[in-house]
Amino acid sequence: MSENHPPRVPLAGSGPHTPPFPPLVRPLPPAPPPSTSPPQGPRQWGEGLPPELAYPWDPQERQAPRRRRFPFGRVMILALVALLLLLGVRGATFMAAVSTEPLWSAHLWPLAAERGANILIMGYGGQGHEGAYLTDSLLLLHSDLASGETAQIAVPRDLWVQIPPDSGRYAKINGAYAYGRGEAGDPVAGGRLATTKVAQVTGLPTDRWVTIDFRSFRALVDALGGVEIEVERAFTARYPANDDPAIDPSWIEISFAAGRQRMDGETAIRYARARYSDNSEEGSDFARGQRQARLMAAITTKLKRPTTWPRAFAVMDALQPALRTNLAPADLLILFLRADVGGATRVRLDESNVLTNDTSADGQAILVPPGGDYGLISRYIAEQLAGR
Repeated sequence: MSENHPPRVPLAGSGPHTPPFPPLVRPLPPAPPPSTSPPQGPRQWGEGLPPELAYPWDPQERQAPRRRRFPFGRVMILALVALLLLLGVRGATFMAAVSTEPLWSAHLWPLAAERGANILIMGYGGQGHEGAYLTDSLLLLHSDLASGETAQIAVPRDLWVQIPPDSGRYAKINGAYAYGRGEAGDPVAGGRLATTKVAQVTGLPTDRWVTIDFRSFRALVDALGGVEIEVERAFTARYPANDDPAIDPSWIEISFAAGRQRMDGETAIRYARARYSDNSEEGSDFARGQRQARLMAAITTKLKRPTTWPRAFAVMDALQPALRTNLAPADLLILFLRADVGGATRVRLDESNVLTNDTSADGQAILVPPGGDYGLISRYIAEQLAGR
């Protein structure tokens, strides 16, 4: 007989298919004791930093005012722009006063076709001088603007030529400018006649000219702060005490030592004009022409130095009263940049090559080519230029 028994419940962990006991759970560490300090809110930026300082995250009222830096860069740029504008206006005013050409015109290479520039530079006494417009200084500047090669040809003032050209009327070449000016005092007509005559004698096509009087020459040298000149030979000479003999007809004695020296305006004009010398080599017009060429080279060299450029306004002030030219502003700039006046070859016309001393019918001391062959002069110049 069977007895009814309730089903057996297997004991945990018994039997072949009984799952393993679950792993023991490590007890949690004891909780820290409660803090006795009062509760705090969330941490703030800069907490713990010195409170007397201001920080970027602080309210605007705590921010220190920003120190503005002086805008040196902007000021310098504005000053440079203003200076360039002022220089441009002053330069345009200067050129309008001294040039007979429109400001926008140009005659020389590379802006025009004249690659070989021939510029006749004439110096005269001006008002207050005897023979005010006789050009006692005649210097022909010849330059190849592409290569920069330059020559200075000193034209003797006593050269006996026909004025006007082919007229049969002879006079010294230093009277061409004065004759061309005429009673109307037209510098353009004077420059045209002088360049035409010089072109005939030298064989170099010349129609550009510059004139300057003694007063402006002195002022120019002084405005440059003087010039450095290498005096070739020491000499002493007699020199007029005053440009106008009506004021003072007496003479003074001037002396120059050999070697390099600085000259101011008055010393430079005396050096350029000195003629009646105790040194026979320095007492002629030929020597005077060479001294004038040295001065021209020294002035041009000084003008090209960057340290001289701040004197630009003073230079224009010195030249404007008496400088005249038919060169346009662009022409002057091209000559300044391209012509090597400081290193120019000097061509001398004198008794040692193509000229002889003579006396005119009215008793003037003059210079003429041997046998009256004026072609000798142009051929000699061509040879000298070809041999550079």
